[in-house]
Amino acid sequence: MPMFVRIGAAVAVALTLSLAATPGVKWFAYRVGAIDVPKDSRRVHKSPVPRLGGLAIFIAFLLSVVLFADITKEIRGVLIGAIIIVIIGAIDDIKPLRAYIKLIFQIIAALVAVFHGIIIDLFSNPLLFSNAEYMFLGYFSIPITVIWIVAITNSFNLIDGLDGLSVGVSTICSLSMLVISLLVSEDPNIAIIMAALAGACLGFIPYNFNPAKIFMGDTGSLLLGYVLATVSILGLFKFYAVVSFAAPFLILALPLVDTAFAFIRRLLKGQNPMSPDRGHFHHRLIDMGLSQKQAVAILYAISGLLGFTAVVITTRIDIRALILVIAVLIAAAVIFFAFRGKGHKK
Repeated sequence: MPMFVRIGAAVAVALTLSLAATPGVKWFAYRVGAIDVPKDSRRVHKSPVPRLGGLAIFIAFLLSVVLFADITKEIRGVLIGAIIIVIIGAIDDIKPLRAYIKLIFQIIAALVAVFHGIIIDLFSNPLLFSNAEYMFLGYFSIPITVIWIVAITNSFNLIDGLDGLSVGVSTICSLSMLVISLLVSEDPNIAIIMAALAGACLGFIPYNFNPAKIFMGDTGSLLLGYVLATVSILGLFKFYAVVSFAAPFLILALPLVDTAFAFIRRLLKGQNPMSPDRGHFHHRLIDMGLSQKQAVAILYAISGLLGFTAVVITTRIDIRALILVIAVLIAAAVIFFAFRGKGHKK
């Protein structure tokens, strides 16, 4: 089967399965008591909403990958790690777990990926004026890989605060990686996995967009972060171009920067960096007077801009540095104004 046909089929099958499976998952969530009750100011919904929607995304993604991808050692590592993440996420959606327990299992899932050859051992040197073409990590490769996977996994969980936000940003990230893999990568598996993930997300969005009928919960947000983190290592860190090291950071910049700000903000306040608060980008936009749909649209636009920039810098050597600077400046300006806005008290 030609590659483009496999990619199209992966999208179509995952989308159809996700669309079909979500109502059944919604029924199951009610049965097991996986309900998100708005009990604090962080939550912007007004009535109880079932979660566990990530199960529909996972089922659609897994079956699509098994049908259309070649299950290599690395892909097997992604799938096994994803299963671990989904199990711990589903348990947490039904009966909330302590943060450190979830962190332990995220590290285990990351080590599963490392054991299967998914590792950041080198990447192109970000120092443009250095004579060294690559940076070799040596003994630091395993801890850096684990930190990267765990950080991205949690970042998608932390931005999952508005209807359709995390799943939409994940779709944009998946499509960006899909385009880059088609243009640059020699491994068709990367494109197929990203096509399957994008299709599964697209099938879930109609149920999750405001007003949401179901949330994907930790089951979904942790899954999306984990898959994007591991596949970014396979498909983006391995490009041997001078500025291509920036591609994964740009594509995943929105959740990464939001998470970094959250940790810094909490530490400066003397709080546990893992404790939840109402200071994320989406909260700031809501407190500036925007509706959920408007806030989500702005964050979609930022994510899309950064994804487009990543595509450009990996394919157009002559203008990539300029595009990179412009995109970072625009994103920084939007973030500045979001944090500058004074939120109304709830």
